[in-house]
Amino acid sequence: MRNKRKDKTFPSALEDGRAAELSIPSPQTLSPSYRLAYMDHDFLLKDELRPVRLELELLKPELILKEHQIESTIVIFGGTRIPESKVAREQLAEAEAAGGKNPTNELLVRKVRIARSIAEKSKYYEEARRLASLISKTQEISGSSNLVVVTGGGPGIMEAANRGAYEVGAESIGLNIVLPFEQKPNEYITPELCFQFHYFAIRKMHFLMRAKALVVFPGGYGTLDELFETLTLIQTKKIKPMPVLIFGREFWERILNFDALVEEGTISPEDIGLFRYVETAEEAWKIISKVYDVHRMED
Repeated sequence: MRNKRKDKTFPSALEDGRAAELSIPSPQTLSPSYRLAYMDHDFLLKDELRPVRLELELLKPELILKEHQIESTIVIFGGTRIPESKVAREQLAEAEAAGGKNPTNELLVRKVRIARSIAEKSKYYEEARRLASLISKTQEISGSSNLVVVTGGGPGIMEAANRGAYEVGAESIGLNIVLPFEQKPNEYITPELCFQFHYFAIRKMHFLMRAKALVVFPGGYGTLDELFETLTLIQTKKIKPMPVLIFGREFWERILNFDALVEEGTISPEDIGLFRYVETAEEAWKIISKVYDVHRMED
């Protein structure tokens, strides 16, 4: 078979880029207008180039995930502020110590209450970690590729999920987003599968393009956004139905009243059937593996 690279008619973009760098300096060649468009950083960042940047942000992860032959994922969402139990207990102890010194300070009392609430929810860090381990031990899903855990790539529940995959020697994906405050991907993401996004919309597309199930742990605005986006897409048949598993009935029924939406007539009774509550990693895994006839690797 003939080598397609040797038989190509045109030089590659990389080859042309290197050739352009050999230009003899002159007022003409040093002008920004002379730069190759795809090598002109200032040009690519123009407001008018937003459609091009959107396409690039869609394509880059798509091509890399295809190179890694990743076809099936389990998406795990959850709060960034829920650490592992040890850390949560330490934070609670610090808050209680500070609050004990000044029990009349309302701010300190509030910090103690929040720290105690976070410590109670730290159990979900361990559940996410264990669930990711269970998922990552799969051998195959209905003859397709292995299931791969994907998270938003940050701390908290996301870290727990990437960590669970890492601890059983499996790869996992992190879809980070540029934020106005300091943030970084957690250390357990497979480096080759760690992506950074500018556009929330493109990031959310990548969460769902290969998703076989969505698992949602307690969280804040971001978690709510991702949950309701998925429920809306399933409800309106924009994506195929998939298991949507929500960890922690007590938490979610305090935060959201789905029954009230039915009573108010803004959703149909059957819309509540788009998701299920679960409490443990084993319960969630049992549902996912049953739906997709997943076979486990031998321990």
